[in-house]
Amino acid sequence: MALIEGFHVQNYKVLRDVTLGRLWKQRENKPLTPLLVVIGKNGTGKSTLFDAFGFLADALLVGVEEACDLKERGGFERLISAGTEGPIKFEVYYRESPNERPITYELTVARDNSGRPYVEEERLRQRRKGQKQSGRPFSFLILSGGKGEAWAGEETFEGIEDSARVPVELTDSRKLGIATLGALKEHPRITKFRNFLANWYLSYFTPDAARSLPMAGPQNHLNIHGDNLGNVVQYMERDYKNRFKTILNSISRKIPGVDRIDTKRTDDGRLLLRFNDKGFQDPFFAQQMSDGTLKLFAYLLLLQDPEPPPFICIEEPENGLYHKLLETLAREFREHATGRRNAPQIFITTHQPYFVDAVRPEETWILEKGQDGFAKIRRASDDSIVTSMVAEGLPLGGLWYSDYLDGR
Repeated sequence: MALIEGFHVQNYKVLRDVTLGRLWKQRENKPLTPLLVVIGKNGTGKSTLFDAFGFLADALLVGVEEACDLKERGGFERLISAGTEGPIKFEVYYRESPNERPITYELTVARDNSGRPYVEEERLRQRRKGQKQSGRPFSFLILSGGKGEAWAGEETFEGIEDSARVPVELTDSRKLGIATLGALKEHPRITKFRNFLANWYLSYFTPDAARSLPMAGPQNHLNIHGDNLGNVVQYMERDYKNRFKTILNSISRKIPGVDRIDTKRTDDGRLLLRFNDKGFQDPFFAQQMSDGTLKLFAYLLLLQDPEPPPFICIEEPENGLYHKLLETLAREFREHATGRRNAPQIFITTHQPYFVDAVRPEETWILEKGQDGFAKIRRASDDSIVTSMVAEGLPLGGLWYSDYLDGR
């Protein structure tokens, strides 16, 4: 499974210059872990960092202008860091698999003469086979204002670049080049990154949406709001019947008070989830269950996806959950991020020390506000005192609660 080793964002709200993990220019830094947890006080930029990943996903789908103008963002002027003229920059450094050479994707979004956002520059880089790690990676896609060049094929070598070079001119400089070129067979490396980004999953789960009764029809994957929970249940019950029973039994053991989870088919072909409470003779349907129970069920079902997304972002999963469930949930996230070959990388923001108790220092990043009002970020494992205290058995969340992680 692909793994993001580093992420950089510049001039995006409070994130004027923030880097997680390592980039191709920073080989000395340690890469990001499969489970990545960001903590910090209110207003330090956790939601903004979550939204930075969301912006990239939206830009691929609808273009940078539409991504800026989504109602929760409010336009380029509200996204650009205060006191700066821009542009906004993103950099993603990732590997398709542990043995693959890393690829860097760089995106620069600026305003044109009319004040509208557009793709000022877009670039994909990868080192050639046998190239020294200290050398500059070869750019196999370079676009400036929608014009530039791409190199076709799986690989390019010194001396034959001219024959592989293809001139590119997009009809709309507000759309990403990878969205267009990634749909063409002659650009397989661009296609790989496009598919990787297109399959990111950012959770905007709401229990009320999950309580809805969608039209009958199985669907492979849980959507971002969770309002197709019943459709995913239909798909799992139809295509993975035996495995689905095992999943339901496993999930029921992790939800307090729930003895068994099963399904009931309606006359119009839909499947309803039934939660059998130990204290009641008759089961409850999902529409009657608490927010926390539905949320926990949705997260655990998401982790059991037979074809999981490569990258999952979840903001504050603790909301609505009993605090003693949070360590269990954190361990579930880690197990699914590290325990199988096609495991997703999982990015989480949280306010809850109980969740952080189950997280390791190398997995934990701390956002703080600097004296200039912009965010700074550091990894908890960079503090030798913190790592020593955790090694002695002190829980990381307890140290955070006691102000050992926040800036002192």
